[in-house]
Amino acid sequence: MQRAFILVLMAALVTGCAGSLKRSDTDETLAQYMGYAGDPVQGFTAMRIQSWQPLARDKLILWTGINEAYLLTVWDNCTDLMFANVIGVTQSGSQVTSFDKVRVGRDRCPIEQIRPLNIKQMKADRAADAASKP
Repeated sequence: MQRAFILVLMAALVTGCAGSLKRSDTDETLAQYMGYAGDPVQGFTAMRIQSWQPLARDKLILWTGINEAYLLTVWDNCTDLMFANVIGVTQSGSQVTSFDKVRVGRDRCPIEQIRPLNIKQMKADRAADAASKP
């Protein structure tokens, strides 16, 4: 019962919209984030998932804080990920691990890999790039 409540709560908190992204836009965005992805980890603590962003049919970012995000790779059976308005994430307590799943509609997409993103470095690089342009 508690796990079901957590799933419903996470689905309500984790909302977003893929919009009408072009494939080239998503490929470029995925490449940008991959450059800031760390080594794979078994899991992470998430008291609250603030938002999410689909990057590909099998990749998404979960934002857990203003400078804290994780790149998740799920099994390739998550066909609606790029078009979902709402997702859910199973988790035990406050931990999201590679044993959990991302829920997209009726699909349950097992998490294959979790990689932390160095958001602070990404923001610093973008600021430096913007400052160097006239």
